[in-house]
Amino acid sequence: MTIAFDRLTEADLPDVFARRESEVRSYCRAWPTTFESASGSWLTDDRGVRYLDFFAGAGSLNYGHNNPAIKTALCEYLLSDGVVHGLDMATVAKAQFLEEFERLILAPRGLGYKVQFPGPTGATAVESALKLARKVTGRESIISFTNAFHGMTLGALAVTGNSMKRAGAGIPLVHATPMPYDNYFGGVTEDFHWFERVLDDSGSGLNRPAAVIVETVQGEGGVNVARSEWLQALAQLCRSREILLIVDDVQMGCGRTGQFFSFEKSGIVPDIVTLSKSISGYGLPMALTLIKPELDVWSPGEHNGTFRGYNPAFVTAAETLRTYWRDTTFAAETLAKGERVRARLEDMAAADPDVSARGRGMVQGLKFADPSRAGRVCREAFDHNLIVETSGPTDEVVKLLPPLTTSVEDLDAGLDTLATAMLRTA
Repeated sequence: MTIAFDRLTEADLPDVFARRESEVRSYCRAWPTTFESASGSWLTDDRGVRYLDFFAGAGSLNYGHNNPAIKTALCEYLLSDGVVHGLDMATVAKAQFLEEFERLILAPRGLGYKVQFPGPTGATAVESALKLARKVTGRESIISFTNAFHGMTLGALAVTGNSMKRAGAGIPLVHATPMPYDNYFGGVTEDFHWFERVLDDSGSGLNRPAAVIVETVQGEGGVNVARSEWLQALAQLCRSREILLIVDDVQMGCGRTGQFFSFEKSGIVPDIVTLSKSISGYGLPMALTLIKPELDVWSPGEHNGTFRGYNPAFVTAAETLRTYWRDTTFAAETLAKGERVRARLEDMAAADPDVSARGRGMVQGLKFADPSRAGRVCREAFDHNLIVETSGPTDEVVKLLPPLTTSVEDLDAGLDTLATAMLRTA
């Protein structure tokens, strides 16, 4: 059933949420219904109403909800009394994941990364990357970029651009310097050369950085896409100045932009890569920090955590790789779907002078001249059974992150709903 109901509000949720859950909750305010089950690209609430999910757990569900192949592997593992919690002990599940990751991801791409399990989230992967860069170089400063988002812990917040999220830290966020991201000045000023100039100018006051951390596509920042040429120049600059390059692939990795890593298209090889969200393939908590072998200078236990070894996530991650990454078929399908989505968004933007399309692969967006309209579009879409969210510094972008496994028919249906929502808010 996909009919629309009367507009829902938070008052329609069970009052236990308002009574007991912290005010910090956010997504449930935008989508005020109680979800009960999920399958593929669809969520169903406790009234039996189905919603097409173009959010995918903020990019944690690239392969859809309750993917049957992955679910079967998980259930079989749990029913066999497989190890669930393992700290960083050696387990069969971890060994199988590492073997598949090496065989299907690293080796075909000629990548020799060591794999660190830093903890269960993208933020823990970022924290470990920053700590390691400082340990390797003996320097403190990190270069980040305008509109970046890297997580909500203190180190990750220090390299995040959003002022509201940064303010939540409650203390000064130091040892990080933001630089303009690609096209930050809209092409009027060549922003990259400004970064290079202050880096080399002894009078600029810029401390020599340990590392640069960058997203190839800034999802939370507004679906800002860096050009391959910009990323290549950044990588060359880091190499020539002996600065480590960290690519945060937490949201854009695992196939979101087509190829497994979002940086593959540009041909660069980062020194450190962070992965999380869809690496488990099933929405289970898991994160990786990938490190060039010569940089793996950790002492045993120097960065640890209780939930580094969540073995069910190793099982689902290994099955995901076997199912989707044994060849280039899935990547090609993702790119084709992304082009289909982009073409529709371009058509919508062409019909509305206050809207522009942006994105890459299966992360796409519509930017609105009036930021408030983006929120209204998302609300109208939800009222008609489509889940999308806003992003950008003023929430001016409607961001689309459908599962990569979404059928063409469901993609078209969701885009039809989005087009209607735009018309209703014009």
